[in-house]
Amino acid sequence: MSTMTTKDGTQIFYKDWGPKNADWGPRAEDWGPRDAQPIVFHHGWPLSADDWDNQMLFFLGEGYRVIAHDRRGHGRSSQTATGNEMDTYAADVAELVAALDLQNAIHVGHSTGGGEVARYVARAEPGRVAKAVLIGAVPPVMVKSDTNPGGLPIEVFDGFRAALVANRAQFYRDVPSGPFYGFNRAGATVSEGIIGNWWRQGMIGGAKAQYDCIKAFSETDFTEDLKAIDVPVLVMHGTDDQIVPYADSAPLSAKLLPNATLKTYEGYPHGMCTTHPDVINRDLLAFIRG
Repeated sequence: MSTMTTKDGTQIFYKDWGPKNADWGPRAEDWGPRDAQPIVFHHGWPLSADDWDNQMLFFLGEGYRVIAHDRRGHGRSSQTATGNEMDTYAADVAELVAALDLQNAIHVGHSTGGGEVARYVARAEPGRVAKAVLIGAVPPVMVKSDTNPGGLPIEVFDGFRAALVANRAQFYRDVPSGPFYGFNRAGATVSEGIIGNWWRQGMIGGAKAQYDCIKAFSETDFTEDLKAIDVPVLVMHGTDDQIVPYADSAPLSAKLLPNATLKTYEGYPHGMCTTHPDVINRDLLAFIRG
């Protein structure tokens, strides 16, 4: 397995497929405009890099270098008891990017991973990031407050925490078999494989880190991060997202971003990268090449 160790001793698992710049000769001017451009994928809670299998294979086939990591406490990375919050998540990404010496990268984040992308890109070193994509992403902020009256009540996230403590294995069946992929909707084509794969990814990770991450994805305010991002950003969101409701997320993020394109998918669920990969991959490719 490929891992890197952060400054605080956390091991971060990652996948790194495709041509590296070094494979294209000693002079940068010899590289084509798309040769080995990296695309970095950031997964949602409580999943892992495996959630991007379809997109990784698709973009590898298009000639890109594709990278995805397991966030600390998730998947095959260290099951950390500390650092399970957005500042540290973004710092881990910065260390991974430096270790792999990624330049001119596209960063794609889904759900919690979209928050991670926002915080990392807002602070990234010059030249590291070319574009970013937020898919079904948690910014600007999920929880309801006086300044975010359209958010979800804190009781919703307290319920997540209670269900995780009471019976994590059952909770991690209920989420994908219901709202995550829209399998609770009338006429939905339910896939037991998709449900089982979500459960597998969730159960590999650490319960403490995943518990802490609920606060990270629900209560972190990304408003200032979004304002600070000057690279082009594609904001993609389904109108039937039952996990990160559309009205309080994507349109608000697009307004805060200086250089945003909002793309709305009528009736698509939170997990639309899995349920509608052909559409999502096509639109991602068009944005990346555009």
